[in-house]
Amino acid sequence: MTRSQTFPSYQAGSGWNALLPNRAPRDSAPKETHFDTVVIGAGVTGVAAARRIAELEPGSRILLVDATGAGEGSAGRNSGFLINLPHNTGMSGHGSPAQIARKQIALYDTGLKWLKSLIDQYHIDCGWNPVGKYHAAATADGEQSLRSTLNQYQDWGVEYTELGQPELEQRLGTSYYRYGYHSHNNIFVQPAALIRGLIDHLPENVFVWENEPVLSIEKGKPHRIRTRGKDITTPRIVVANNGFARKLGFAKDRVFTIYTYAAFTPQLDEGELAKLGDTQEWGVIPANRLGTTLRKAAGGRFMVRSAYSYEKEQSLTTVHAMLQECYRNRYPHMASHDLEHVWGGVTALTRNGALYFGRLDEGIYISIGCNGAGMLKGSMFGKLMGEMACGHQSTELADALGFQRPTWLPPDPIRRVAVLSAIQYQKHKAGLER
Repeated sequence: MTRSQTFPSYQAGSGWNALLPNRAPRDSAPKETHFDTVVIGAGVTGVAAARRIAELEPGSRILLVDATGAGEGSAGRNSGFLINLPHNTGMSGHGSPAQIARKQIALYDTGLKWLKSLIDQYHIDCGWNPVGKYHAAATADGEQSLRSTLNQYQDWGVEYTELGQPELEQRLGTSYYRYGYHSHNNIFVQPAALIRGLIDHLPENVFVWENEPVLSIEKGKPHRIRTRGKDITTPRIVVANNGFARKLGFAKDRVFTIYTYAAFTPQLDEGELAKLGDTQEWGVIPANRLGTTLRKAAGGRFMVRSAYSYEKEQSLTTVHAMLQECYRNRYPHMASHDLEHVWGGVTALTRNGALYFGRLDEGIYISIGCNGAGMLKGSMFGKLMGEMACGHQSTELADALGFQRPTWLPPDPIRRVAVLSAIQYQKHKAGLER
């Protein structure tokens, strides 16, 4: 039995979800108390796993349960970048970083094609826009970091275009950045619309139960899952609730959670939008991890994302002021720096950036620790986890199982001190990238 809260609780709803029409949640409890598979977590990973199991075992009954409604979890709170490049090339103990990166790129490309096929098949309106992404640096250290990344891109065979300050100012509408590059390895989506669409078009043998937190898991034959509403038994569990898997007794010494924050402006008129560069939609990833991510989004709004906090949310009043300052520093010439929607989101990190993926015990499978890049990675690894749970073998699954596992984390309070110290150091190091 767990004593601490096993699910996220946010101060504000997702700004992305707030822009969408109201949707009736699927929060009625199932009549059954036994399922062939229970998937915990209806983000991109859990939805992909549930779909793949349902496809491979059309006669089985799958329960997909989540503590929040569709679009209100982490899958609907991120910046909406689908990046098909690796964030960490040390994900295997074998081979060179370039070889590992190419394997990851191949996996992500496969996942991207699968995801796009679902969007096309079910006509999911999620703003799919394959315009790539920018990386931009405001400092000399940031520029050095970006140039180092481009050396990796050359090894991987990834194309890019370098940009100086004049080119960046024309494209982004700000002179804040001194150096950057553009690559085509990204698709923009409206993340809440994407996850809502994927959930609402699952196979008929998947029962979706929203707004129902799992409180505890008792291993056995069968396993027993306790929710607020009822107990469920199952021979097979898929754990896909990211950092909150720790609260259910999994990966306690491998994963920790942080909160990040984002905001939307009100809808801008054409004159104000023109001040944000000469293209309709773009996004910028900062040169430092604790820097500020920007996105000029379809629909005439501007998004600012920045800051980290360990294990719990900061005051949204403080966050609002901080994000407003980030926006004003880059675009002092805007008529207003008002922010209409401000929200936080939780993500799970591992010490070495590796994904916690595989079979944990008889009938228990897990994929958590997205490290802030979960939209595409989660879809592909969720698909592979569903296949693994069904005994399916493939080259892609073998590659995924060959990647390095997360390294050990010390317990609190040592962990807390180490993470908070790292955040403070990175804040100082980031400087104008924040």
